[in-house]
Amino acid sequence: MNRVGFTAAPARLRRPALATLVRRLALASLIANIGIVLTGGAVRLTGSGLGCPTWPRCTEESWTATAEMGIHGAVEFGNRTLTGLLGLIAAAGLLATLLLRPRRPVLIWLAAGVLAGIAAQALIGAVVIWTDLDPATVGAHFLVSMVLIALAYTLWRRVDEPDGPALASVPAPLRSLSWLVAGVAAALLAVGTLVTGSGPHAGDPDVARNGLDPQAISQAHADLAFLLLGLAVAAWFALRAARAPRPAVRAVVLLVAAILGQGAVGLVQYATNLPEVLVWLHLLGSCLVWVAALHLLHTTRTRLPSPADPTADLAPSAAEAEPTGGSPRGLATRPAPQQPSRQ
Repeated sequence: MNRVGFTAAPARLRRPALATLVRRLALASLIANIGIVLTGGAVRLTGSGLGCPTWPRCTEESWTATAEMGIHGAVEFGNRTLTGLLGLIAAAGLLATLLLRPRRPVLIWLAAGVLAGIAAQALIGAVVIWTDLDPATVGAHFLVSMVLIALAYTLWRRVDEPDGPALASVPAPLRSLSWLVAGVAAALLAVGTLVTGSGPHAGDPDVARNGLDPQAISQAHADLAFLLLGLAVAAWFALRAARAPRPAVRAVVLLVAAILGQGAVGLVQYATNLPEVLVWLHLLGSCLVWVAALHLLHTTRTRLPSPADPTADLAPSAAEAEPTGGSPRGLATRPAPQQPSRQ
C-alpha cells in the first residue's frame, strides 16, 4: 500500500494447469453469453420470435423446426440450440472448479451461478413464448443475460487472483466513481429494454408494445448515455491525475471508446428509422459497454493473498506496478513481500 492509502498493483497467482482450463472455459462462457444475446437479437429482428410457437417443443408435434416452418422456425430453433451449448460450457466450468486443488469456493460459486443462470434463462425463454413475446419478459430475458456476462467475466478474472481481502488500487473516491460508472451502465441497459419494448422490432408483427412513448423513452436513454460518457471521461482525467496504475487507465480508455462507438450507432439508427443491421450492432455495443464498465471496476481494485494460500505471487509486472506517467515523489510503493522458501 502506498502513502496515499491505496494499493498500487494487483497480486497474481501462479496458475495450476487445471486453473488454465477453468479460465479458458470462463472466457468461452463469456463469449458464448454475448453470442446468444446477438442470436436472440437476430430472432427478434427477423420476426422469428414465435418461429417455434411452443416450449419446450418447437411445435406440438416436433422437438425441432420443420421445413414447413421456414426461415423463422430455423432461426428460433437455432437460438434455442445455443442455450444447450452454453449449458455444456458452464457445466464443464463448474466441474473444473470442483476438481481444482487447492479448492477455491469463490470460483465454484461463480461457476455455479453461471450454470444456474443459464437454466433460469431457459425458463424465462419459456415464459417469453407463453406470453407471446410480452415486452417485459423479453426485457427480463436480456437483463439476465447481462448478469450472466458479469458472472462469467468475474470468473474469468478471479482465476488469476488470490482469495484474500479486496483493496482499492486507486484513491477511494475513484473507486466509488468506478462503481457509479457501473451503476449508470446497468441503468442504461435497463432503460434500453424499455426503448426496445416501445419500438417496432417486436419479434413478430402481431406482438403488442409496452405503450411508452418511443420518443420520450429514447430521449431518457440518450440522457443516460451522455451521463455515462461524462462520468467515463471524468474518470479518465481523475485516474491520470492520481497516477493510477496503467491497467485502470487503459480500462477507462476502452470504456470511453466503447461508449462513443455505441453512441454513434445509436444516433445513426435513430435517424434512419432503426434498420435491422444497425439495431443488431447496437445490441453488440451494449454488451461491449457493459464488459468495459466491468473491466474498469475490476482494474480499480486488487486482492491480497489469503494467509492460507502459499501460492500467491505478489510481485507485479512493471506495467502494473508503475503508476501512469511514472512514480512521482511521495507515491513510492513498498516492495512486494517475498515468497516463503520452498527449499
